[in-house]
Amino acid sequence: MIRHARIPDARAIHQLLLEYAQDGQLLGRSLLDIYENIRDFYVYEERGRILGAGALAICWEDLAEVRSLAVAPGQQGKGIGRKIVKSCLNEAGELGLKRVFALTYQPDFFRKLGFCSIEKAELPQKIWGDCLKCVKFPDCDEFALAIELPD
Repeated sequence: MIRHARIPDARAIHQLLLEYAQDGQLLGRSLLDIYENIRDFYVYEERGRILGAGALAICWEDLAEVRSLAVAPGQQGKGIGRKIVKSCLNEAGELGLKRVFALTYQPDFFRKLGFCSIEKAELPQKIWGDCLKCVKFPDCDEFALAIELPD
């Protein structure tokens, strides 16, 4: 089941993201950051276990980012990540956003969902907001992809 995250989910989200951050597959987030942004997160829960998480972060009046997308090891290929991204895109559409992007090491996953490759320079709000604080800046090796939402 996909649902908005709640406060008790924060530690499970943090642990899930930490597993992938330690492998360098995504950028980690502190537990404090997850608590502060818990309203951005969707989780996939099955039998009381969080098996996937992802967030929709609003960047600008017409732009949002799907970020911190992770599926529990052994649970990939079951559509969990796709369902989380679709939930983020649905919310973005409801909010009237025109474009959603992702910075990822898994570009093929996002391409299958309709995202297209873009240049990072097309995301000035992201670069000046978050990227400047990143340990990988300016040598980011993530792929940038975006999807245009219907009106």
